[in-house]
Amino acid sequence: MAEFLPPKERMKIPKQIMPEQDPAERVKNFNEVNYGFTRELAIKEAQRCLQCKTPTCIDGCPVDIKIDDFITLIVKEDFLGAARKIKEDNVLPAICGRVCPQEEQCEQTCILGKKYEPVAIGRLERFVADYEMTLGVEPEPVKITGKNKKIAVVGSGPAGLSCAGDLIQMGYNVTVFEALHELGGVLVYGIPEFRLPKEIVRKEIHNLEKIGVEFRTDMVIGRSLTIDELMHEEGYEAVFIGVGAGLPWFMNIPGENLVGVYSANEFLTRVNLMKAYRFPEYDSPMLDCRGKNVAVMGGGNTAMDAVRISLRLGARNAYIVYRRSEVEMPARIEEVHHAKEEGVQFLMLTTPIEMLGDNQGRLQGMKCLKMKLGEPDDSGRRRPIPIEGSEYILDVDIAVIAIGNGSNPMIHQTTPEIAVNKWGNIIVDGDTMKTSKKGVFAGGDIVTGGATVILAMGAGRTAAKAIDRYLSNGGDW
Repeated sequence: MAEFLPPKERMKIPKQIMPEQDPAERVKNFNEVNYGFTRELAIKEAQRCLQCKTPTCIDGCPVDIKIDDFITLIVKEDFLGAARKIKEDNVLPAICGRVCPQEEQCEQTCILGKKYEPVAIGRLERFVADYEMTLGVEPEPVKITGKNKKIAVVGSGPAGLSCAGDLIQMGYNVTVFEALHELGGVLVYGIPEFRLPKEIVRKEIHNLEKIGVEFRTDMVIGRSLTIDELMHEEGYEAVFIGVGAGLPWFMNIPGENLVGVYSANEFLTRVNLMKAYRFPEYDSPMLDCRGKNVAVMGGGNTAMDAVRISLRLGARNAYIVYRRSEVEMPARIEEVHHAKEEGVQFLMLTTPIEMLGDNQGRLQGMKCLKMKLGEPDDSGRRRPIPIEGSEYILDVDIAVIAIGNGSNPMIHQTTPEIAVNKWGNIIVDGDTMKTSKKGVFAGGDIVTGGATVILAMGAGRTAAKAIDRYLSNGGDW
C-alpha cells in the first residue's frame, strides 16, 4: 500500500501526464481523446497532495467535494472508497472528471499550484469513477422515508440530475421530466463523443435510476404539461426547473439564412443525437463536411467542440473565427491545445460581417473584418474594434455560430408568474434558488445563461437543500 511522503518529497513529484490518443489518429475517429490515468499514475499523482490543514481546493469546488479525503483514499489504494466519498457530494463524478474546468476551480485554489503545478484533481476524480464503473458496482436503492412527498425536476441536464440525486437520498419521491427522447440534456446533445462518451452519461443516469429516481422522456414541460398542472393536477409539491439555455444566438448579419449556416445547438444535436459521428452507418446528409471548408464563430468550449467535430467529419479546412485574441478566449486551455494539435486553424481578431451565397442560396464564402483590441468592456475583456478597410473573403462551405445561447421562453409563456430578466433567464434568490412562484425553484443555465456543468450541479444541490427546508417547514415560503 502506498503512503504519503514528507511534504518536501511530495513537491519533487512531477505532475503525471494523462495518456491520450495520437492527434494524427484521433482526428479520424470519435473515440475518447484522453485515456485516463492508470492505477500507478493515479497513486503517484495523489501522492503529490500536501494534505493541507485547511484544504483551499474545496473552496474552489461548486459542489464541495471532500477533495483531501478522497485523495487520501486513493493513496491508500481504496479506490471504491474514494468513489463513495466523492458521491457524498457529486452524483456525476465520471462526467465532472471529464468536462469540468478544474483549472479554474478546485485546481486553481490548490496550495501546491502557487509554486508548482496543482494536483490533477479532475483526473483523479475521473479515475476512481471509472474504476467503480469497470467493476460494475451499482448503488443500493434508497428507501423512501417519512418524507413521502413528490417533487418534479424539469430537465435531465447536470442541474436537474444533481438536484434529483440529492432529493432522492433525502427520502423524497423524485420524477425527472425530459423534453427529448434521450436523457442527459446538454451532456448528450451538446458535448461530443470524443470528450464525453454517451455510455458514461447513461451509466451515471442508470445509477440514479437504481437508487429510485424516476425518469420520463418526451415530456415538454410548458406544452405536454404546464408547471401549474404538475403541481395542482399531478400532485407534485415542489418543482425544480433546470432546462438549460437552449435558444441559440445568431450574429444578425446578412446571409445567416443561407443553406450551410448552423447554430451550434443544431450542429451538435445532429452529430450527437442523430449520430452523424457514426457516418455512414447513420447518415445525416445535411452535415456532410467531407472536403469542405468549415468556419466556427466563437471562442468557448462549444466552438472548440464544433470545429473539432468538423475535422472528424472530413473537413478540408476547419477554422475558429474569433473577434478577440487567444488570451481572451473562454475555452479550456486543454481544448484549445487539442484543437491545435488536430489541425484547427485559428483566425484571431476577426469577425464575419456577411455570409455570401451562390445562386442556389448555399453558403460559399464569408466576408470578414480584421479587429484590434481597445479598452476592457463590461466582461473585463478588451473590446474588439474594427480596422477600417481590412475586409477580406474567406472561402467557407459550412458556418457554425457558437457565440452563446439564450433561454427558451416556453415555461415563462405558460407560467408568466415566474419572473424573468430582460434576457429571459429565470430570476431566483441566490441562496435558495427560489423563483417568484411558490414551490418552484430553478437553477443552472436557465438562471445564469450558458455556464459550466459543475456550476449547474452546484445550483441543483443548493435548490435540493432549499426544497427540503421548504417542505419540512410545511410549505412556509
